[in-house]
Amino acid sequence: MGKHYLLFGQFLLQKGVINKAHIFRARLMQKKNNLRIGELAQRRGWLTEEDIEKILITQEQVHEKFGEIAVKEGFLTQAQVDELLKEHEDNYIFFGEALVKAGILSQHDILKYLKEFNKVRLMEEKGESGDTA
Repeated sequence: MGKHYLLFGQFLLQKGVINKAHIFRARLMQKKNNLRIGELAQRRGWLTEEDIEKILITQEQVHEKFGEIAVKEGFLTQAQVDELLKEHEDNYIFFGEALVKAGILSQHDILKYLKEFNKVRLMEEKGESGDTA
């Protein structure tokens, strides 16, 4: 039987802290903000939609990272990929951050619920590994 992991949004939903509309708003904010490397490169004019598709098709076949393929195939330089990765890392927002930015929860509340959530996750993991049946 596969492991089931409780997501932070599901945890908050079960506690009645947020609703499905809040989850949708936060996920939408993440989707708009957390662009993929190819999308960032396209915004800068470094890749076309066709270039991205070629890299993604290759990626399905060789199971390498997007940036590695882009460099290997001559679409991007390593310096460009490094710059894109830095931008991606700098701009990435997590679900809890999105809830705060959307004004759904306060920073204080997020920290409080993250601590609770991590305790629950830890107990779940111990419970799974502690079963001897």
